[in-house]
Amino acid sequence: MATRIAPSLLAADFGNLERDCKMVNDSQADWFHIDIMDGVFVPNISFGMPVLKAIGVHAKKPLDVHLMIVDPDRYIATFAALNARVLTVHYEACIHLHRTIQSIKQHKMLAGVALNPHTPVALLAPLLKDLDLVCLMSVNPGFGGQSFIEETYQKVTELKEMIVAQGASTQIEIDGGVTDQNAAQLVACGADVLVAGSHVFKATNPKAAIAKLKAIG
Repeated sequence: MATRIAPSLLAADFGNLERDCKMVNDSQADWFHIDIMDGVFVPNISFGMPVLKAIGVHAKKPLDVHLMIVDPDRYIATFAALNARVLTVHYEACIHLHRTIQSIKQHKMLAGVALNPHTPVALLAPLLKDLDLVCLMSVNPGFGGQSFIEETYQKVTELKEMIVAQGASTQIEIDGGVTDQNAAQLVACGADVLVAGSHVFKATNPKAAIAKLKAIG
């Protein structure tokens, strides 16, 4: 399967959101990656349901929604109603993670779990076959434009080995500091989905930046 590219709208121009959504629609990108932040789980606030609804009007590709919030269970039905295709919650934010995953699936979405940089991938071993996606944070969550954490490569390799050993079909997503300088190594280690924010939206030619990442996969 070709590597999926998911431009992160956190780095888009919020004053020209329709324009940037159209760019993603017209590019080789596969998903829209949308970070929902509450200012509690992470030290930043992004956009919420009304903005996601507006994005959904213009997006012609699946919505990959990443919840960086406390108590995400409260909003699973809401994000399903807003047509999220993938809903990812943080391991660190869920007290009853298995129940949360089952609820996401019951609402007909793909279930993802994100891990902060300090969280070992081994903690997901009992759940891998229930997960459609694991999002490895390659920066500390909360802000775009951060530098890639080099230890991520080892985490991708370790997680891929776990997935293969269990015969699971879980996809590995990398979120944070992804560029055309590290994408090839991430894919070689086992990454399936690359989230790119600043690298895409700050580029002189965003569609070309997406195409270059797509070609690497």
